[in-house]
Amino acid sequence: MKRSHRTQRGAALIELALIIPLLLLMTFITTEFGRAMYEYNAVVKSTRDAVRYLSVQTPGTHVTEARNLIVYGNTAGTGAPLARGLSLSNVPAGSCCTWQSVGANPIITTVTVRVSSYTFHSLFPSVIGIVLADANGNIVFSEIAATMRAPS
Repeated sequence: MKRSHRTQRGAALIELALIIPLLLLMTFITTEFGRAMYEYNAVVKSTRDAVRYLSVQTPGTHVTEARNLIVYGNTAGTGAPLARGLSLSNVPAGSCCTWQSVGANPIITTVTVRVSSYTFHSLFPSVIGIVLADANGNIVFSEIAATMRAPS
């Protein structure tokens, strides 16, 4: 009876050694995916906050404050960026905020805010030979934009 118990113990240890790399891989991938979604959602939320802020301002004004709101979460531009890798260069002053007026009676004015080339920096560019991002561990998201109608 004792001999059989020892054999089972060794088999369980070998099974654990074989399955641990797969479990670690799944854990790292899940963690990185969660981090990427968290940071992406933080940028999307800050973009919505900025377009909401600009929708009540005079068209063409307060662009600097809106850019600061996107990157830092406040209009003063102080503190740390809301997401790693997010900077004012992702919100270029010339193309980040655009106003458009359409219609005649009533004229409808909309404002659009854009964040381009936001790059997520992965902690684990590759795990056990599987590449999760580019060689530097970066994932570049497509343009993030929000549009809102300005009150008349």
